[in-house]
Amino acid sequence: SIGYKTEVPITTLNETVIMLVVLALIDVVMISNLLIMVIVGGYETFVSRMNLEGHRDQPEWLSHVNASVLKVKLATAIIGISSIHLLKTFINADNYTDRVLIAQTVIHITFLLSALAIAYTDKIMSGIAAQKH
Repeated sequence: SIGYKTEVPITTLNETVIMLVVLALIDVVMISNLLIMVIVGGYETFVSRMNLEGHRDQPEWLSHVNASVLKVKLATAIIGISSIHLLKTFINADNYTDRVLIAQTVIHITFLLSALAIAYTDKIMSGIAAQKH
């Protein structure tokens, strides 16, 4: 589903349908990247180090990953995915009720505020840890 609501089957490609297809592809890629980041980062953080230092396939963020960094990266990835969904909804806004538009906007704003709170908490905690050393 590309998020295009219509009563009749889509037989021709118009600008809206093409934009929604591209956004759906971007959404799939972002979700795939999120899964890889969570799996690799979670394994590296909570199970065992992968010892990829100097390897050409090592992600650059993996060298300094910890639970706090992983939480912030996860929150920003969720915001990106939510932004794509909200954009898809706004492109096709004529086919959604005001209630759906408002609900999706409120959910996106909640994700933004949650990410800001996580990042701020991480900043405070890293400042406290630096003062102890």
